Amino acid sequence: MPILSALSATAARGATKKVATSLAARAFASAADSPLHTHYPVVPGSLTAHLQLRTGETFTGGSFGAPTATIGETVFTTSLVGYPESMTDPSYRGQLLVFTQPLIGNYGVPRRTRDQYGLLKHFESEQIQCSGVVVSDYATKYSHWNAVESLSEWCEREGVPAITGVDTRALVHILRGQGSTLGSLSVGAQPLGAEAIAWADPNTENLVAQASTPDVRVFNPEGDVHVALIDCGAKYNIIRSLCDQGARVSLVPWNHDISASLHTYDGVFISNGPGSPAHCTETIGQLRQAFSVYQRPIFGICMGNQLMGMAAGLNAYKLRFGNRGHNQPAVDLTNGKCVITSQNHGYALDDAQMPEGWARYYVNANDGSNEGIRHVEKPFRSVQFHPEAKGGPLDTGYLFAEFVDSVRAAKQAGIPATLPEDVAQA
Repeated sequence: MPILSALSATAARGATKKVATSLAARAFASAADSPLHTHYPVVPGSLTAHLQLRTGETFTGGSFGAPTATIGETVFTTSLVGYPESMTDPSYRGQLLVFTQPLIGNYGVPRRTRDQYGLLKHFESEQIQCSGVVVSDYATKYSHWNAVESLSEWCEREGVPAITGVDTRALVHILRGQGSTLGSLSVGAQPLGAEAIAWADPNTENLVAQASTPDVRVFNPEGDVHVALIDCGAKYNIIRSLCDQGARVSLVPWNHDISASLHTYDGVFISNGPGSPAHCTETIGQLRQAFSVYQRPIFGICMGNQLMGMAAGLNAYKLRFGNRGHNQPAVDLTNGKCVITSQNHGYALDDAQMPEGWARYYVNANDGSNEGIRHVEKPFRSVQFHPEAKGGPLDTGYLFAEFVDSVRAAKQAGIPATLPEDVAQA
């Protein structure tokens, strides 16, 4: 035993020496004004990048993306996998995306393969949607059978800045303490001077209008039921999930006048989307009108949940730091079942007092925030989380089957899509 102990001690000292030598050969990132003052290694030979928060904190590391500068709302996700899906999620539009998972980029970026509906199989839109990427440790070498380029090459090609070597624990500590804040991500020897940063809050813009389709697009035209998908920044897997259930999907712009064509739809679906729901007054008005005349199922996800709630009479408010990740517990109030969900939102409905005829559907088991609403009589309901969950988890995928099944049942039962005009006016 003494010999084994001596050998173990020698091996430990050797391993420690190798780690120390390896780290000494690399540059180090600094987290100025960080509550933890931790230093992380930077890729040798990389350009210097700086993340500057509007509240005064600065994190300096290495650049592995485009050598450019950008401003966005600094938010964090706790997801362990799925960075290609997260970065192309339109709900991250206008945001600097911080990954709490330490190692990012290790499986590269997949090829742009399309499925039978013409949708990219491994991405949630055609391009990177977030304004910038912040990680603790970027993997310079990737390995995956389907990878065709590195995360760095992808970011550079799409003009998105990215920083590695940041103490993301310290950064998230700040964001959780003071709330999501504006950030500036730049590349250069020194951080930008205060006078050089033109702070602009993306949430003051109508990001939904930027993310939405400009024209009507049809997917799976041979489907047996026709669903209108109001595009507030729809993820590809929402379209795919509806098509997989046999629906013909008409993707319509966020402000499309659906009132004139409601009678042609067997169901209506409202997608996720970026930014504040307060900008979507046209969509809210369309939904309010639909609630009064439409008799077939309506379902909303994420932004769709907020817009349906506001159309019903609820208000939305901004969360302190939002819920973003693949591990959020939500409780179904109809049966008490708790499901693990994928989420990405910075706003929520205030459901303290529900409008007449409406009830809470799901509630977040962590912070008690709203996770869904439902009408007590009509087939209208919505959830704040993402049952399509590209990257997982798959606990709530059944909601797509339930929705399309209910649409199909209403059609087969001969229920008119809309009330007669005289009845609706009465």
